[in-house]
Amino acid sequence: MGRQAIAANHALRALTYPSVVALYHLEDADDLVAPTLIAAFDGWVDAGSAATTATSQLANGGVVATFDNDVLFDYRSRRPTLEIVDGTLSGLTWPELSIRRGRLEDRDILILGSAEPDFRWQEFSAGIVELARRLDIAQWISLGAIPAAVPHTRPVPMLGTASQPGLLKGHVPPGPAGVLRVPSAALSVIEMAVSKSGIPAVGYFAQVPHYVSGPYAPATVELLKAVGTHLGVDVPLGSLAFEAAQLRTRLDAAAAADEATREYIQRLESMVDEARLPAGDELISEIERFLRDRGGQSSSGGGLLN
Repeated sequence: MGRQAIAANHALRALTYPSVVALYHLEDADDLVAPTLIAAFDGWVDAGSAATTATSQLANGGVVATFDNDVLFDYRSRRPTLEIVDGTLSGLTWPELSIRRGRLEDRDILILGSAEPDFRWQEFSAGIVELARRLDIAQWISLGAIPAAVPHTRPVPMLGTASQPGLLKGHVPPGPAGVLRVPSAALSVIEMAVSKSGIPAVGYFAQVPHYVSGPYAPATVELLKAVGTHLGVDVPLGSLAFEAAQLRTRLDAAAAADEATREYIQRLESMVDEARLPAGDELISEIERFLRDRGGQSSSGGGLLN
């Protein structure tokens, strides 16, 4: 093969197989001691913005790692916010992915809570696993919220996932029972990758009434309580308990004003009281309807009340 042919072949390889560039930049984190990494993303697994609100409540420290947003986000579907002041383009707020510090009593925690990446999920998962090893992560906790046929008048039902039996704490059951096939979220892809690497991994998922639109503070409260129970610490709720009580009052008033809605909620109450919580097929139906109704809008849901 001539020199020109060899050079052309090398150039083609360079185009076809680009060098791998790390998706993240790690800051100084030498003082962390066996931290727990708690993660949540927006999207369909964040109904009522319950999970990302929970992680924002927990992230009260500096940034430990940042990610290359330009290769992880589709800016046409997740456009940066442009600020225009008196006709002058003055600023842009970009979607971002980062890991931040937190502290719960004497425990170090790390928070990955932000916009769900659009691209390179497998590479992103591998980067998270690499980071978890470098930071000596002791365990992984996913937080999520899913739309379900449950009433707002009863305690928020919880479901859990675990990389092995016995990891879930409190009274959160694994489930639902049987095989459940739903569109995956990046959060679940990462949780699987982390668990396969040998790091204990669990997920706590609140069920949010599918008829509620907007932020659902009761689910956020339950997710934070689940974190506290899992870690054996008290998690400060801030104003969330008050917000949950206010929302309950508004939802009760809205339901009382509409007979059809009131009757529907009463049917849901009967199901819960008789321990007939939604089965896997019913959850799939609610999730599919949620995704159809959502149609590219925010994850707060598209329901009847709020």
